[in-house]
Amino acid sequence: MGGTNTRIALYDPANDEYRALNTYRNQDYSDLEQVLTHWLNALKETHPLVCCIAAAAPPSTDRVNMLNIGWSFSCAELARQFGFIQASWLNDFQANAYALPYLQDHERVLLRHGSGQTGDTLATMGPGTGLGGACLTSLNGVAHAKDCEPGHMGLSPANALEMEIFSMLVPRFGEIHAERLVSGPGLLLLYLTLAEIRGEAPTAQSPAQVSTLALQGEDSLAVQALQTFCALLGSACGDFVLANGAYGGLYLAGGIVPQLQGFLSASTFTGRFREKGAMGAHLEAVPLYVITAPQPGLIGAAHAPIA
Repeated sequence: MGGTNTRIALYDPANDEYRALNTYRNQDYSDLEQVLTHWLNALKETHPLVCCIAAAAPPSTDRVNMLNIGWSFSCAELARQFGFIQASWLNDFQANAYALPYLQDHERVLLRHGSGQTGDTLATMGPGTGLGGACLTSLNGVAHAKDCEPGHMGLSPANALEMEIFSMLVPRFGEIHAERLVSGPGLLLLYLTLAEIRGEAPTAQSPAQVSTLALQGEDSLAVQALQTFCALLGSACGDFVLANGAYGGLYLAGGIVPQLQGFLSASTFTGRFREKGAMGAHLEAVPLYVITAPQPGLIGAAHAPIA
């Protein structure tokens, strides 16, 4: 469950198979209960008794509050309503982290080689409706994923253009946390702010339109917005890896990055990722990947220890 879509599937561990996969637009439903009811009513086999939900939400116990879409649910209440013996939840990027050991070679793309010898902790991070992240470590051969909230870390400008962008946005928003600019809505905000700085009339009305225009190279304003987006993403990712000591590898996920692989590779993303002073050499050794698996959250939810 992200801020935009909810994806549900039945996982068969005996055959390592995902069945009855459906994707639902959250804006078409008032809550998770409606989505689950729709999916279960359409299911043409025995209803599952165990439910694991990967949700874009901050840490909590039974009651889960999804800040980006205003949804709230209780795992205990879901279990009673739908007849689950067990219903548990974890953060959506925590699920992405649990998916990392199960990704096939064709489900990830290498952006940059690294030595990978400076640690075994892995990080996954990525922009979508917000900016999520998590880390994966192993203790006595057992994987443990730690959910994090990199979207609410502070973000700093690194050049004159970014200083100008921040000078316009700080009076409006106060401190600029990462997902204010490094997210789908953030990409659109960058585009509109750059249009104001350049004195141009914007033509794009959505993040998807900005990225499409930029990838087509037909709109210099959109290209600049996406270049700035990639640079800020690199800075945020470098900070996240340093803060968590995740030198074993960074895996980019989310709803945006997989569509931008070529643009991202040609951008200043990797440069900004490693431009961290004395720690630059350590970050240079970190391998960088893009997760291309269509449903990594489902993979992680299926293999999470709590599932």
